[in-house]
Amino acid sequence: MRIINTCLFILLFSSVANAQESQTENIVLITLDGLRWQELFGGITDSLALDKEFTKDTAKLYAKFWRDNQDERRRTLMPFFWNTIAKEGQLYGNRWYGNKVDCSNTMWFSYPGYNEILSGIPDDVNINSNDKIPNPNTTVLEFLNQQQGFQNKIAAFGSWDVFPFIINEERSQIPVNAGFETMVDSILTDKEMFLNTLQKEIPSPWGSVRLDAFTHHFALEHVKKYHPKVLYIAYGETDDFAHDGRYDHYIHAAHRTDKFIQEVWTSIQEDPFYKNKTTLIITTDHGRGTYPKDTWKHHGSKIKDAGEIWLAIMGPDTEALGEVKVSVQLYQAQVASTVAAFLGFKFPEKGGKGPLTSKGNSK
Repeated sequence: MRIINTCLFILLFSSVANAQESQTENIVLITLDGLRWQELFGGITDSLALDKEFTKDTAKLYAKFWRDNQDERRRTLMPFFWNTIAKEGQLYGNRWYGNKVDCSNTMWFSYPGYNEILSGIPDDVNINSNDKIPNPNTTVLEFLNQQQGFQNKIAAFGSWDVFPFIINEERSQIPVNAGFETMVDSILTDKEMFLNTLQKEIPSPWGSVRLDAFTHHFALEHVKKYHPKVLYIAYGETDDFAHDGRYDHYIHAAHRTDKFIQEVWTSIQEDPFYKNKTTLIITTDHGRGTYPKDTWKHHGSKIKDAGEIWLAIMGPDTEALGEVKVSVQLYQAQVASTVAAFLGFKFPEKGGKGPLTSKGNSK
């Protein structure tokens, strides 16, 4: 399938094939846990950055990230998004232009969000907590792992220790390295052995989420060794620092993750296996509160605006529309079928939502 430019300059999938013309052979799906659209599209929020309740060194944070111009402010916070994706890909979810991406589930927290991203099915009945319950829904990763040419070519890396259950590692047979798991392999690189040692020696601030640097570098080493055709990386620090009430750490984590994503893309473009044959899709599992001010720390069904998210796409089949500023409604549940569509597959066969279209409806 191909993303094409229309007279309205909106994302539109052709429901009729032309799949043989697609240049996308690989997918990298990345999520940033709980990063608000307000920071992605607007940069740091001054009322939070200058609040000593949420930021310990307000002067330093403000000096590093504040710019009077919004375009400069967001570019300073997330330079890869705005210097590269905004030039070569597409960005959705700036609600100041009426451009909306929303969760379809009504839970508005992590497991329901990741289930919806990966399975295309908002499942408020079975997925209504963050408990470590094996996902009853088939994810697009599991679906692709059953397709010819993709078996054993799927891998997932996450900072949160619930991902083996979200992806249902036991049933799907997809390798998932998440939480505080060390890398286990018949042959470990020197870097993987070092990361295994270092992860045990550097404590995480949280009991169920490791620092994103470990997730990031484990994933990059796996890519170099095995060249998976579908890679999922789930970074988590933005959400956990927000729950801690530290806006400064939340902002630094967003900036750091932007650099991680740039490194992933640079590595891909330098590797002949991936170069100009890989589509990058980036999104988040949920939003956060906006008003009252301190609700930015929280999410969930009781927090207004916490179901508002965003989406970024870049690759050889994606028109370079940049930040899409027209009114459009897209949904989190469409990510899974969009991943499959780029590779020439229809997913899901029944239930859930179809690939991204101009109105966010299934074709």
